Order: sequence, then C-alpha cells, then structure tokens
Amino acid sequence: MDSNPLLAENTLPAFSAIRPEHVEPAIDTLIAEQRAAIDAIATPDAPRDFAHVMLAQERLDQTLSRAWSPVSHLHSVVDSEALRKAHGSAEEKLTDHGIEVGQNRDLYAAVQAVAGRPDFATLSIAEKASVEHALRDFRLSGVALEEPARTRFREIGVELSKLSTEFSNAVLDATEAWHQHVTDERDLAGIPPSGRAVLREYAKDLDLDGYLVTLKQPSVQAVLTYAENRELRERVYWAYQTRASDQGPNAGKFDNTVRLEKIVALRHEAAQLLGFANAAEESLATKMATSPQVVLDFLADLAGRARPVARRELDELRRFATDTLKLDNLEPWDVGFASERLRQERYQLDEEQLKPYFPLPAVVEGLFTVIQRLYGITLKKREDVDTWHPDVSYYDVMDADGRIFAGAYIDLYARSGKRGGAWMDVCASRFRDGDQVQSPVAFLTCNFAPPTDGAPALLTHDDVLTLFHEFGHGLHHMLTEVDIPSVGGVDGVEWDAVELPSQFMENFAWDRQALALFARHYKTGELLPDDLYERMLAARHFHAGLFLVRQLEFALFDFRLHLEYDPARGARPMDVLEKVRHEVAVMYPPAWQRFPHAFTHVFAGGYGAGYYSYLWAEVLSADAFEPFEAAGVLDRATGDAFRREVLAVGATRPALESFVAFRGREPRPDALLKSYGLA
Repeated sequence: MDSNPLLAENTLPAFSAIRPEHVEPAIDTLIAEQRAAIDAIATPDAPRDFAHVMLAQERLDQTLSRAWSPVSHLHSVVDSEALRKAHGSAEEKLTDHGIEVGQNRDLYAAVQAVAGRPDFATLSIAEKASVEHALRDFRLSGVALEEPARTRFREIGVELSKLSTEFSNAVLDATEAWHQHVTDERDLAGIPPSGRAVLREYAKDLDLDGYLVTLKQPSVQAVLTYAENRELRERVYWAYQTRASDQGPNAGKFDNTVRLEKIVALRHEAAQLLGFANAAEESLATKMATSPQVVLDFLADLAGRARPVARRELDELRRFATDTLKLDNLEPWDVGFASERLRQERYQLDEEQLKPYFPLPAVVEGLFTVIQRLYGITLKKREDVDTWHPDVSYYDVMDADGRIFAGAYIDLYARSGKRGGAWMDVCASRFRDGDQVQSPVAFLTCNFAPPTDGAPALLTHDDVLTLFHEFGHGLHHMLTEVDIPSVGGVDGVEWDAVELPSQFMENFAWDRQALALFARHYKTGELLPDDLYERMLAARHFHAGLFLVRQLEFALFDFRLHLEYDPARGARPMDVLEKVRHEVAVMYPPAWQRFPHAFTHVFAGGYGAGYYSYLWAEVLSADAFEPFEAAGVLDRATGDAFRREVLAVGATRPALESFVAFRGREPRPDALLKSYGLA
C-alpha cells in the first residue's frame, strides 16, 4: 500500500501513476481508517467541542476526497473498461459508507452536543453553518429511521449510486457506438471547412480515409446546423436522439429504460422513508425554492411569456423553410439548419464568420484578462504538473500580491473515452487545519473541436459562452475565503443558486469591452469588426422564445416526473414528457425520440428534481450583472463586491442573503426576461 499513489499525501494527484488496480485497495483502506476514527469521535466520553467533532470530520473527509476525486475525474475523461469496473465497485462502497456515517446516531449526538454548547454562539459564521448543515444532512441521511426502514434507506442509496453510474456509462457507450463513414465530400455539402476538418480528424483516429460523422458534440452540431444533405441530418438526429434507448440504430443494446424507471422509483421510496411526499419535495430541502408549487408557478409564469413568442418564431421559420429552402414539412432535424439559414439571411451573420475571431488560445487568455480586471487575480501556466492527457494544462491562481492561493486543471478538447458536455468539478477544497492551508483546485472540462490542419481550435460564440460559464463555477470554488470545506466554495450552496456565478460570467462574453481583449482574427490579428459585433448582438435574442420553451420542457419534465410519481403506475417518462410538451412546447418530435434516456444531468448527475435551477439562477445572474453594466462592465470595485459578497462566502449564509448583500435588494424576475429580450 505504500506504493499506492491514491494514498500518497501529494499536493496534487499523480495522475500518470494511478492505475485501476489502485482504486479499491485505497478506498478500502481509507474507509476502514475513517470508520475507526469516527468511532473514536462518537464515543460518549470523547470531547464534544468544534475542534474534536466537526474539524476532525472535515479532516477525514478531505483525506478520503484526496483519493476519490482523481479517480472519479479519470472515469469521466479517460474511461476504460478496467477503470469503469474499479470505479463502480469503489463508488458503491463509498455510498454505503456515506449513508452509514449519516445514520450514525452517536456521531449525530456528538454534533448536537456541539450545537448545544454554551459557546456555540461564539463560533465563526462558517463554523456555525457547518454544524447546522451537518444536522440537516443527518436528517436527510435517515438518522432518525428505525429498522427495517433504516437498512432499506441505505440499500436504496447504494442502488441509486450504481444505477446512476450505469446510466452515464450507457450514454457514453451509445454515443461512441455509432458513426458513419463518408468518402464523398459532396455528402457533406454545406458543412464549413472547419467542421469538415473535425470529421476528417475523427476518420484519421480510426485510420480511415475521408470523413467520420459521429455523435460527439462537434460532429452533431456541424451536421444538424450546416449539412444540406437532409438524409444525413435525419440519420444523425435519429441516432443522437435515441441514444441508450429501445429505439434507434442500436435499439436495446445500451437501453436505459429500466434504469430510468428504477431511479425514479427508488428516489420516491427514499423520500417517503424520510417523511416527504415525493422526491421533488425532498429535493427542495437543500434549495432556495420553498415548495413544489413555488417551482411550478415560476416555470408556468415563464412559459406563459415565452410560448407565444416561440409560436411566432416557429411559424416564421416554417414559412422561411417552405418559401426559401423548399422544405414543405419542417422536421426536427431541419430546425437547426433552417434556423441558421434564416439567421444568416436576417443578420448577414454566419457562425463561420465569427469562428476565426475566437481561436481557443486567445479566448483563454482573454478570459484570464477579464478575471484579472474584475478580481485582481492572475493565472500562470505550470509545466511541471502531472496530468492525464497531453492536451491538459495546469494553472496556478495568484492574487494581486503574487500569492498562489488556488489552481486549475483545464481540459478543453473532445476525444474518445471522455464524457460529453462541459463541467467544473472539485479536485481539492480550501481547508485550514491548524497552521496548514490546503488550496482549492478545480477541474474545468469542455468538449470543443480540437485543432486541425495546423490551425488552432476555433470556437463558436456558444463555445465561448460555455468556457466562461464553466470558469464561473471554477471561480466560485477557487475564490472562496471559507476555511471549512463542507460550507466553502460551491459545497453546500443551494442547488438552485449554484448556477449564479457561472451564468453571470456568460454576460462578459457578450460585452464589447471584454471581447476587445481576445476576439481577434487568428491569422491577421484584426479585432472583431464593429459591424460583425453589432450583427452578433442583434442576433443575440434570435429564437430566444424557442430556446426558452425547450429549457422549460426539460425543467418541467424533470420536476413533474419526480413530483407526480405513482408507484402503482411507474415513472412513465414518455407519458410525462408528452403532457409537458402539450403545455409548453411548440414543436413535437417523432414518437421514436427518446430524449430522457440520455438526460444525464437528471439521472446521473445532481439535477434530479432540480433542472429548473438553471432558469431560477438565471434570474439571479441577470439581475447581478446590472451593477456591472452601470459601472462600465469591467469594474474592479463592483467585481470586488461580487467576490466578497457572493463568491467568497460559500454556504456560510443562505444564497438569498448573499445576493441581497451584493445587490441591496431581492432579485427581480424582469431581469431574466430582459436578458432574453422578452421584457
């Protein structure tokens, strides 16, 4: 065990040394050590003060996290059969152990004793918050349950962990299982050179000539947005929208139908064991929204404003498709293509015109400059850090005085074995333990098209927004000034507020002053021309109604699936989705579409009964940006205030209090409508 890199007390993980065979022995060892340490903490005659009860647990959790965080991350970015097996087995053990700790009544009593001490009021805000969060989490872990409910709750937790991992794996496998080899370039007519270059690289990866159309995001986007070949668009849409289901080119092979049903059923059962009516109600125990009705009313209000706009947009698109594109029947696989053609005609704006002005290296440097202007921090690349792939970079994060206080791994290109999408995850949390301070370190992951033919990776403006979004999460994690991990950074923040810093950062990718820092042609160095910027800005709200009703469809489907679950009838995801679409959608996909079967946010992530959080937090983020606009956007004083009142405080106080401390008032929903151009 001395040679196991997962047990070494390295400042940063030794990624190149980690092997699948290291995972289970390390986790077994650490669980055993933690179990013994918790027994000692929970002994009735042990000290019952903050240091001996709470700080000791934080220390144990950080030791376990130091081993598990790199394993969990590697499973997402360099998946293999051996790692998948080791990860799945270890994750089940960790889930079981976590529930065991959460149901430990002696430990619960110890935490209650800390809360009941006469000197509790003298603890710091962060210390008191960590105690209050711990007591809540004990209750949500079933500490008050009696047998057999107690054991059943624990079994459910382990099974849910296993099912979620299997769900995610099935989506990844289904994504990688389908491709179409194209040898005649005429079949790719309409796809711009940058898109064809990506497809050529995919073919080279398999030692094929020509091009390879895949279900990786850059490929799907290129085909559905630009391909004139309608049959190719339909095949890609069909394959992509039936991933991991009973339909499509691999029907039944990676099918998530049974897993999805079980996940919803088990979430409902667990919620009822805890005394909640359903999983939606339980979900809100850790969110800003106070009741299911508040969420439904919020979404219904948005739908009432957005749906008429979306209907007008779709009617206009259908007329354009018929009159100009000669598409008498606009199908779902035509929408992206027709929308792009209409956008080009109306605004004389083609995404390909913009991409040369967004070379990835320059965008990253520009993002760093924006952050420096707002918060006075700089990021400096280090070459001596061990990573999991040559494309990965590591950066030290330094304050204005040159002090290194955080770090970030940045992994931006799509590749085989890497989960799709974009995300920020925690490598290490800020933790002050005596004289030692552990610095926060973030994983920042995207799936952009890689460089091709000697040119740098060229981003769409949507890609730029994605990068800024994920870095917003990263800043929330890295700029924390809270010394206790369980309530610092993103940890413990209400889930429907955790998207505030990320969506807030997207605003800067629209601002002319910020864009001037990096939006330059990769060949000539020419600044993004004013007329092109004005057209981009004019097109910002193009089809905002259609976009918003799609987000509302996702949010309502997720929330109602968990809110209305009936054990006698089952989850019935497609029935629930059909009802939701009749309420908010304006265009209906084919009956064979199976969107829920690849909805990893909800069934393999943290967004179960919480996908509405994106829209909820968008109200906060749109409102929070207004003071920056009033102060000239890249304003250091306003940035310092946002850092101090929102980013630095973590979960030491309710998110609403943090927002009010920064804004001087509660959020106003009109800011969201204004951001979509629907006010």
